[in-house]
Amino acid sequence: MDSELSIVESVIAFGVPTLLAITLHEAAHAYAANMLGDTTAKDLGRMSLNPIRHIDPIGTIALPLLLKLSGSPFLFGWAKPVPVDDRRFKNPRRDMMWVALAGPLMNLFLAMVSARLFVMVDSFPPEYQKIAIDTFKNGLIINILLMVLNMLPIPPLDGGKVLLGILPTGLAMRLAQLEKYGMLPLLLLMVGLPLLGNTIGVNLNPIGWVVLNIADEVVQLIARLSGL
Repeated sequence: MDSELSIVESVIAFGVPTLLAITLHEAAHAYAANMLGDTTAKDLGRMSLNPIRHIDPIGTIALPLLLKLSGSPFLFGWAKPVPVDDRRFKNPRRDMMWVALAGPLMNLFLAMVSARLFVMVDSFPPEYQKIAIDTFKNGLIINILLMVLNMLPIPPLDGGKVLLGILPTGLAMRLAQLEKYGMLPLLLLMVGLPLLGNTIGVNLNPIGWVVLNIADEVVQLIARLSGL
């Protein structure tokens, strides 16, 4: 019974913050687009806090599960992208940047909330403190990892869309060509290279190294600011 309860607690402690991180990240994109004049996501029901509306069967479930079962050194996945029609914006390049930033900023906010709740765990009933500690710790780490990953300046990630809004038009148009390949370049960099490295006995995980190191620094900073 204790082992079964432990498994349930572990699923809750990891699953709840993960679903919140993914759902609110995508919902933030939808709300930002709606505020800036594009109602596409709203019309399609994506301005929702229901995780099911944002889950991609392949990117959110099948791929991470397959990577976990195959022993991949890096788990990777994605949610269903929020549809955005930049023709409805007053300033398409600027407004697309704000829409792109909304998701990572939401994850930063959730990470800070998780850290503050972690500090308050001592005031929780003793029987709930362990699962609360695990949940809030995971909430801090998962949200920062998602924020840092999405801010990589590679289309179609949010950071890539921000970069497209900053670069000169000609250069931005050339970089935007990467978007037609979807997640394939990222899959090759984040999954293909590490798996190849494992096969030949070489560490080939540059994206993972960058994301994990930056995320670790950000987590430590938030922890210090929160009094952890």
